[in-house]
Formats: sequence, structure tokens, C-alpha cells
Amino acid sequence: MTSSYLVSPHWLEKHLQDDNLIVLDCRKAKPGTTPPRPLEEEYRDAHIPGAVYFDVDKLSDQTTPLPHMLAEDAYFAREAGKLGIRNDQTIVAYDDGDFFSAPRIWWMLRHYGAKDVRVLDGGINAWRAEDRPLEQGEVSRPPQTFRAAFDRSQVKSVKEVSELSQSGEAQIVDARAAGRFRGEVPEPRPGLHSGHIPNSLNVPFTLLSADGRLKKPDALKQTFIDQGVDLEKPVVASCGSGVTAAALVFALATLGVDAKLYDGAWTEWGDLNAQWPVEKG
Repeated sequence: MTSSYLVSPHWLEKHLQDDNLIVLDCRKAKPGTTPPRPLEEEYRDAHIPGAVYFDVDKLSDQTTPLPHMLAEDAYFAREAGKLGIRNDQTIVAYDDGDFFSAPRIWWMLRHYGAKDVRVLDGGINAWRAEDRPLEQGEVSRPPQTFRAAFDRSQVKSVKEVSELSQSGEAQIVDARAAGRFRGEVPEPRPGLHSGHIPNSLNVPFTLLSADGRLKKPDALKQTFIDQGVDLEKPVVASCGSGVTAAALVFALATLGVDAKLYDGAWTEWGDLNAQWPVEKG
């Protein structure tokens, strides 16, 4: 392992029976996936023993058309508590093993006030590859009290990102695939321009891992440097809808870099009806 934010399959299996541990199945389909993945069915068919299914959309803002936006504290606290989550638990989130969705849950929970949130390195794919136990059915835990107090300083608004794009006071780093960033392929969501925020950099989230595991610190640091990121300067992460931006924030956190996140991301900035400038190439 390369960070206290990561746990290995071996560590997790050893600690599955810990009273203060909760495991969250955070698998999520990538935008444009066809046919749609039956994620709850996949969870019921096979999940890590004791894992609770965590649907990021159900715990996000239900009042905006933008996907996965942060909910008000009271709503998140209520829904997290229903799942059996408390602030003082050790919380382990896992996805398929590509760092697509678990870092978003890591980021959400930490900044709503959870004290100890970690990501399973390699996700359920690594767990399966090591022939570790799985179980079927749904897991229901007793309701708990989650006390949410989100740290709004961790989030940048579209206006703030626009100002940073012009001033250069922080680096805007986009986690989308290079073709989308350069405007060479259409966005998987309808109604969006192709391209990127002016003066932003591109670090596709797929570059952060190798063989399903987060790269070692030196290799991870070199990945950011190779993509033009100065790790000594402020970073604001973006992506298509705020999910893989959290993968950048997570990876940077393992290197000791505190990055902020633009939650509206390209779905907000690149809206065909919006007036924000778009750059290609």
C-alpha cells in the first residue's frame, strides 16, 4: 500500500469483523455504458461480506438537474444514517477496481465529517482475483446518526473556476479521457460541447493506476508532472460530472497535495445553453 487512505484486500479481510468498520459497495457505471449495468443486481449477486450498497446518486442533491451534486448537510446525514454510517467509523469504499467511483465516496464522506475513510486498492476485482470470500443478498445495518457539516472550502463554483481559468492562480486539472478533453470525440452526455475549460490541464483518471492498483508514489508523482501539473501550486480538479475529479483529489492526497474540486464540472461548464468559453486541442 502507498497511503493511509488505501487498504489492501488482505487488510480488509483481516478486519471485516471489527465492530467499528463499515464497508460500502460503491460500484458505478461509466456514462454512456450500454446496455445499462444492473448495479444493484450485481451487488446482490456478489459483494464483499457485510458490504452495504451505496448509491451515490441517491445521496446527492435531488433538486438540481446536474448529476451527483452535493446535497445539503441534513439530507446527506439522514440518508447516510439510514445505511448505518456514522462519523466515527472506519469506512472502506470499493468500486470495480479502476478508481472510478470509490474516490468520490471517499471525498464526500470525509468532507461531510467522517473521520476515517479509505478506499480498497484494486476494488472488488482485486478481491476476486485473490479468491477472497463473497456473499449474496442485501445487507441492512441498524440506522446510525451521521452528523454532517460539509467543508465548503473544498468545492469551487463555476464562477470561481472561471476566475481561476483567467488568472492562473490555480491549475485546473481535468480527469476526462484525452479525446474528450481535446474535443475530438463527443461527450457521452447529450447537450454538451466538446472541449475543455480554457487553460486547463488533462490528467485522465485512468493514468492513476496500473493493473487496477494505485501507482506507487514516485510513479504517481511523475504521472502528474508528465501531464504538466506543478505539484507545488494549487490544484482544482474537474471532469465530466464530479466523479473522476475526486480520483484526482484522492491521488493527490496520497502525495500530500490538498486539491479542491469543481463539482459542476463539464456538465455545467460545457452546457450548450451556457456562455462559458470552450477550448479545443
